[in-house]
Amino acid sequence: MTASKLVGRLGRIEFIALIAALIAINAFAIDIMLPGLQQIGAGLGEPDANRRQLVIPAYMLGFGILQMVFGPLSDRFGRRKPLLVGLVIYCLAALSAYAVADFNSLVVLRFIQGAGASASAVIATALVRDLFVGDEMAKTMSLVFMVLMLSPIFAPGLGQMLLVVLDWRGLFLFMAGLGILVTLWVWMRLPETLKPENRRPFGLKSIIEGFGIVFSNRVALGYILATSFLFGGLFGFLTSSQQIYVGIYQVGMWFPAFFAAGGAISALGGFANSQLVNTHGMRRIALLALNVFVAAAAMMLLLGYLQMLPVGLFFALSAVLFFTFSMIMPNFGALAMEPLGEVAGTAASAQGFLQMVLGASIGALIGQMFNNTTIPLALGMLVLGLLAMGLTGFSGNEAGVLEPEE
Repeated sequence: MTASKLVGRLGRIEFIALIAALIAINAFAIDIMLPGLQQIGAGLGEPDANRRQLVIPAYMLGFGILQMVFGPLSDRFGRRKPLLVGLVIYCLAALSAYAVADFNSLVVLRFIQGAGASASAVIATALVRDLFVGDEMAKTMSLVFMVLMLSPIFAPGLGQMLLVVLDWRGLFLFMAGLGILVTLWVWMRLPETLKPENRRPFGLKSIIEGFGIVFSNRVALGYILATSFLFGGLFGFLTSSQQIYVGIYQVGMWFPAFFAAGGAISALGGFANSQLVNTHGMRRIALLALNVFVAAAAMMLLLGYLQMLPVGLFFALSAVLFFTFSMIMPNFGALAMEPLGEVAGTAASAQGFLQMVLGASIGALIGQMFNNTTIPLALGMLVLGLLAMGLTGFSGNEAGVLEPEE
């Protein structure tokens, strides 16, 4: 069966837009909060700037851990029902955060919000794998990733505007409203993409077998771990960016503009990848981009150590990191999922779990190491890029391009 038939009434463009929306609500749940961290801390009596960051990794941890549940559930019950359950949890947690009274409770609610959002990410990946394989999957994920990376263009600025009209609680009201809209879109428009004959039993034995298939595949495991380390670098930037731009470089109200420009460059990288992947192959493009990523991180570290890194040069090197990141991640993600079509939901959950739990933990560590310099961030990016490079060697050249299913 072709992808167009499986997508059904949506059509390819609406399908890609819906997948992007499912993933983008997670980006908005993170990026829109960055301008409000100071207000949240002041409003809930949390004076420690580093502790205020916890609302971000708490969300990511919940987002990562529960993917291990929603992935197998979607392999058993189909994609629609678990997705709708997760979206409802996301919306209820955001509404509860609107009325929260203390900082620790907010951290807990952010964990729950991330847990609900985990369904949208893992099932979005499984939906794409249900319909596409090989370079075609990488191209589709690049377009999704391009739309996703546009969120940093709008989210911090939107958050800043909301903070002018409302207090920080309005940010959660916006998240809940956006989540409700996406939930209705899924409920009314998304057909079931998992064929009945491909459903797996939901039990401890079948779950263990499914994860065994994922983690015993050297190609899949290597690329999953590589993406997890690179996500750690991205999360490190997210948790540190406000302190770097505002605290070190004193850009003040221009912080959302710098963040937005980085998002635009990331989106451009995703678009470039979608245009190049069919002619040059996803693995070749990703490995070249990874080499450039490592070189840019090394330059940032060296210049930061020499105290020769003004804000313009820091932004330029960050732009290179963002651009190459958007060319690496869709391709590595497709390479990881390519040999695992029989357990797409479980594979997506394993990938998402490691990306978020390992990535968020690394990102939180980088954030907590912030010392009023750019060195911890640059060092983290460099080390994580080198680890990803080693893992691609571990994966080898076995990840061939599969032909689309008929």
